[in-house]
Amino acid sequence: MLVLASASPRRRDLLAQAGYEFTVLPADVCEDPRRAESPIDYVLRLAQEKADAVAASPEFGALARTHTEPLIVLGADTTVVAPNGEILAKPENDADAARMLRLLSGATHQVITGIALVAGNIRESAAEVTHVTMLTPTDEEIAAYIATGEPRGKAGAYAIQGRAARWIPRIRGCYFNVVGLPLALVAGMIAGVEDRLRAAQYDLASHFGART
Repeated sequence: MLVLASASPRRRDLLAQAGYEFTVLPADVCEDPRRAESPIDYVLRLAQEKADAVAASPEFGALARTHTEPLIVLGADTTVVAPNGEILAKPENDADAARMLRLLSGATHQVITGIALVAGNIRESAAEVTHVTMLTPTDEEIAAYIATGEPRGKAGAYAIQGRAARWIPRIRGCYFNVVGLPLALVAGMIAGVEDRLRAAQYDLASHFGART
């Protein structure tokens, strides 16, 4: 069974779209970048911290006691990297959202998602990078977009699946990564962890079978 260490409704929707059954246990970790931390290191660290925090929580322990099969915790973090290299997390306010959108306007930026899976002693992590080109909206268009409330809580202050889609003429890479969860990468990682869990259970059964 999969446990999503995120309160993001977009990640919930994407996992459900891909056919996964899962439980949501949001993680609460500090998301401030560290000094001189690269964007990929930043999202990988946060994804791992989220997965580890949930795996160590009392709520996860209670959930695990109700299941016979191993639980897999999925942590994820997405950030936007402006053309100038600045990591753009969630905007602090409307003025910060406008600043971010101006940084992205008329150029190509990166969207990076870190993924971490934890299942007992098994830990897997990887990152996905998508290049996104944005047109140059006017100040009036940016203000009108911010007034909708859509930029709030979004890395880089925009949602590609929302009204900002009119400003995105092209991307290079995984679209779902920009939404918040690179589904093909996640599916491959989950399959790999499940294979390792089955192998571990087989080895354990063979060990006890040999002793008897």
